[in-house]
Amino acid sequence: VQLQASGGGLVQAGGSMRLSCTASGGTVDNYEMGWFRQVPGRERVFVASIGGGGGGIYYGGSVKGRFTISRFNDENVVYLQMNSLKPEDTAVYFCAADGAGTPLILTGSYEIDYWGQGTLVTVSS
Repeated sequence: VQLQASGGGLVQAGGSMRLSCTASGGTVDNYEMGWFRQVPGRERVFVASIGGGGGGIYYGGSVKGRFTISRFNDENVVYLQMNSLKPEDTAVYFCAADGAGTPLILTGSYEIDYWGQGTLVTVSS
């Protein structure tokens, strides 16, 4: 399975952006999928995840109420809609997929099966 993340770029504080993660090379219908983010010199941090059937949605505390994750299994795509963006949201965002059935919020980043290549989101103040 390969994950391709897209949609990053530069946005002003208060703006919105949508990230996409498209899976290829296999089906991820039953995989937990989600997003992590990382800034230079820091560890990768959980952002949001969604279960295989579209349930089991979790958000990191700093994005709750501003970000929305969704998935469309017939298109093998997961979206992260980011609203009310803040400069502290600036990071490289990575999509992830894991087949163990455990929500990604509970999964260590070293345990995750597949990672996308990352897409840079920059929020200017």
